[in-house]
Parts: sequence; C-alpha cells; structure tokens
Amino acid sequence: MADTVSDFLLQRLKAWGVHRIFGYPGDGINGIMGALNRADGDPEFIQVRHEEMAAFMACAHAKFTGQLGVCLATSGPGAIHLLNGLYDARMDHQPVLAIVGQSARAAMGGAYQQEVDLASLFKDVAGEYVQQASVPEQVRHLVDRAVRIALDQRTVTCLIFPGDLQDLDAVTEPPRAHGTIHSGVGYTPARVVPVEDDLRRAADVLNAGERVAMLVGQGALHAADEVIETAELLGAGVAKALLGRAVVPDDLPFVTGSIGLIGTMPSWELMSECDTLLMVGSSFPYSEFLPKEGQARGVQIDIDGRMLNIRYPMEVSLVGDSKETLRALMPLLERKQKRRWRERIEESLTKWWKVLEARAKNPADPINPQLVFWELSPRLPDRCIITSDSGSSADWFARDLKLRRGMMASLSGNLATMGPGVPYAIAAKFAHPDRPVIALVGDGAMQMNGINELITIAKYWMRWTDPRLIGMVLNNRDLDQVTWEQRVFQGDPKFEASQDVPDFPYADYARSLGLDGIRVSRPEDVGRAWDQALAADRPFVYEAVTDPSVPPLPPHITVHQARQFAASMIKGDPDAGDVIRRSFRDLVESYVHR
Repeated sequence: MADTVSDFLLQRLKAWGVHRIFGYPGDGINGIMGALNRADGDPEFIQVRHEEMAAFMACAHAKFTGQLGVCLATSGPGAIHLLNGLYDARMDHQPVLAIVGQSARAAMGGAYQQEVDLASLFKDVAGEYVQQASVPEQVRHLVDRAVRIALDQRTVTCLIFPGDLQDLDAVTEPPRAHGTIHSGVGYTPARVVPVEDDLRRAADVLNAGERVAMLVGQGALHAADEVIETAELLGAGVAKALLGRAVVPDDLPFVTGSIGLIGTMPSWELMSECDTLLMVGSSFPYSEFLPKEGQARGVQIDIDGRMLNIRYPMEVSLVGDSKETLRALMPLLERKQKRRWRERIEESLTKWWKVLEARAKNPADPINPQLVFWELSPRLPDRCIITSDSGSSADWFARDLKLRRGMMASLSGNLATMGPGVPYAIAAKFAHPDRPVIALVGDGAMQMNGINELITIAKYWMRWTDPRLIGMVLNNRDLDQVTWEQRVFQGDPKFEASQDVPDFPYADYARSLGLDGIRVSRPEDVGRAWDQALAADRPFVYEAVTDPSVPPLPPHITVHQARQFAASMIKGDPDAGDVIRRSFRDLVESYVHR
C-alpha cells in the first residue's frame, strides 16, 4: 500500500514500465524526492546538472529504447528549464512525460514565490495532455492518461503536482461513486495498415515509374528489411533524412545517404532526376531538395495522417506503420527489369565516396574536420550508438560516417537545437550500458552545456558494463555553422563578436574529472587518437583542433548562394583568404572525381 501521493505516483509509473527518471531536485518536489529515496532505486533517479538536460535525456531515452522517457523538475524555474528539451521531444515525435512541482494549493493565486501558471506554460509543448492534480483521487487516472497519450500520440505530456498534495495520503482506488474515474495500466500500439484499394493505387504508381527514389526517416527505423527489399524490387535509390540516418546501412551500394543542406550529391541527383518518389516515415521539411512539383508521381507512408502530403504533392497517401505497410505493399510490386537507373545511382555513389575521401584529406590549419570523421568511420565499433549535436558536427555526421547494420544514431532533427549531443549520449549509455556510445559535438555546444554534463558522466560511468562513452569536440573557436550561414545566406562576412568562441582545454578538463582525453592538433595523429579513445577503460574526450575555414558545402550551390558568398568575402571577411582556398579545393574535388 502506498503511503503518500508521491509514493503512489512512482508505483504507478513503475507499473507502466518506467524504471528511470532524469531530473534535478528542488523544494517544489520535495515530496516526490522523498518517495524516490524510499523507492530503493526503482524508479532510479538520475541527477543531471540542469533541467534542460533532463528533458534531452528523456527524449533520447525514448529515441533509443522506443519507451516512455520521464523527466522531473521543481516548480517555477525548474519547470521553465525543461522547455527546450521537451520541444525537442515533441518536434521529433517522441513519447516523454514531464512531471513538475507547483506551489502549495492554498497559496496559488496569491503571487507566491516561484508560482508560475504551469498549465499555460506547458499548453503548447504538452498540448495533447497537461493536467494539474488537485486531490489524491485523481492521481491514478492522471498518470494512466498521461502515459497512454504520450505513447499513443508519440508526444509530450505533463503532470503538475502542488507541493502540499505530494505528501497527502494516497488514494489507490477511487470510491465507486458518480464523478470518479477508474483507469487501468496497459497500452499496445495498433497494427495500422492502409486499405487494399489504396495499396493497389500506390503499387500502380510505383510500378509505372522508371526512375524511383525513396526517402526514409525515423518512422522507418524498425523497417530496415522492408525498406531494402522494396528498394530492390523497384530498383530504387534510398536517401535518408537525418533522423533516419540509421534506417539502412551506408555500405549498401544504392543508399545515397543524407538529404538536404548537409546531404550528399548522390541524394541531390536522385531527387533531381527521379520520376517517382516513395517517402516512408519522414517529414523532411526542405521542399527544394525534393523533386520539382510535377516532375515525379508520389507515394507517402506515415503513421500520422497529419504529416501526409505537406512536403510534396503526393498522388497516394497511405496512413500506416512503415513496416506493416511495406509488407502489405511488396506483394503488389513488380520487380523492375531495367536496372540502368539503379546502375547510375551506384556509379554516382562510388564517385561520391571518392570525393569525400579527397575532401577529408585536403590540407587545413591545423586539422581538416572532415578527416576526424573520415578516420572514425572505419573504426566505428559494432552496435555503437552515435549522437550528434547541431552545427558543423552534424554536417560531417551526415556525410562522412558509414553506418553499419545494428548501429543507432540520432540528433535533434526538427528543432535542430544546440546542446543535446552529450545528454543524448548519457541517456543512450543508461539505456544500453553494454554498447559503446560516441557523441559528436562542436565547441559551441560543448561550452553551452556539454562541459557540465561531463560531471554527470564522471558521477555515473562506473556502473556501465562497457565504459566507453567518447565525446568528440571540434575545437575550432568558431560557431562555425552560423558563420557559414551568414556568408552563404545573408552575404555578410563573419561577425567575430558573435562567432568567436573562447578556447578551452576540453581534454584536460575531462582528465581533471577522473575521465580520460587527448588533444589532437596534427593530422597524422587523428587516426591513432581514435584508436586510443576506443580502447580507453573510461569515458574519453577526443578534442580535435580543427580549421573553421573548411566549408560545409551543400550538395548543390545555387547562383544566389554563390553571389552571397562572394559578397561576404568582398565585404572583408576576416578569414577570407583561408575560406576561399579551402572552398576552392573542396569544389575542385567534386569535379575531379565525378
């Protein structure tokens, strides 16, 4: 029998399969913290350095397990800190429950200390379900509904617990009376498959196409075999949205890699020349990287009908689970006998990998960031989990790493926020303590919050079966991605006051915490340093001193972008000489190897 509302809250979460909560304490949740202390580690409380990190970790837990992620924060300031991480979860369609404290019920409405209108605060990010508990009789059904809605809608929900309510006696079974709610635990997702007529219409479109392109996203992460078999039948090339980076391995000769501004040339060509597009489990937002309207007939599969037909005008839109829908669709597909389209894709891809290798080996001052990723790629351990932050680290993550079958990878896809690389890696390590985890982070994101979360790693790492958690930081003293966006999109030179980042001894700091690390400043040491990091007996910071003038070139440069870039140089960019030289070399490689 639960003693208090807080005890019962944790017992109910445990009944739903929640065994880990990420959070930070505060007096607005003292009752819940006391119950966690009495719970003997189940659910386990993971103390982060900042509530935003707790929300990032809850999001990553959902991404890397498919289960509900839970974060906990105190009232007022703690609750506010959760928001960015919760928006990351909502926009990437991950099931996360936020539990927050509130002022005592008797004080509410009295402008009390730390009193914030939390229901209004969370109404957007947790719009499907945000509720404040008022009496103990509510707690059972509030928890049940918050968990079930988060799982069913793959979204964020929020429960608010006033401080005085947390210590009241629990009511585990509401009275059987008018006006009470009697809920239960349990949720199994439905098998969602389109109707036969729609499947046949989709098959007709795909069978009629001669040059089929597929685009897959995170909605297809559980459908690798079906994606591969469908691509084989259709003779299609497969491009990947960033959240779908791990759907299919990059060693397949028809997988063209990432799409978009940080995508590959083969993916650009795939979309530019196809006559049929099959989108599976993706809400990739940039229409300029999809076929021109009217160029291709389209079929889209998505479990969420709200996300259909909003990126490209589709001829057939199928509401369904990616795996189940492809399984139902494949018997209706005819194997393409003419394979010239597939052969062209494979030829283009072979050349592209040569381009990337040549770019990675171009000289830089002191290290070409592409080389750091290129040398990591063949060294990636089996079953490793890779997280990336936003910024230029995401560029090289998207292009230069060859992911193999069994690996997992993710980043902040739709919010594209800075900061989740390290907390994502920590959550991945708690979820899969036997798997090596690698976080790929820029120095801007590392200084924003990654440095502090190294303290969290130092606190917990000895409980992990495999101690390998490697944080790779690109130390280029520049908020590089934004610098290049200023040049290419705005035509403005680098604004040093906003873009220069202080130098910081990341590897030395890691060692001061009892972790390990290395600072790499010579190209010839890049590979050996990766060997050292991957063989370490504890978490490791790989600090690469890289050149900010190496361009994260988009796969296709428009005339407007070229003009803006030239304008930024003419206006007196402080790094103009190096930027022009590095850009010219990388552009040359695109032509030499194609």
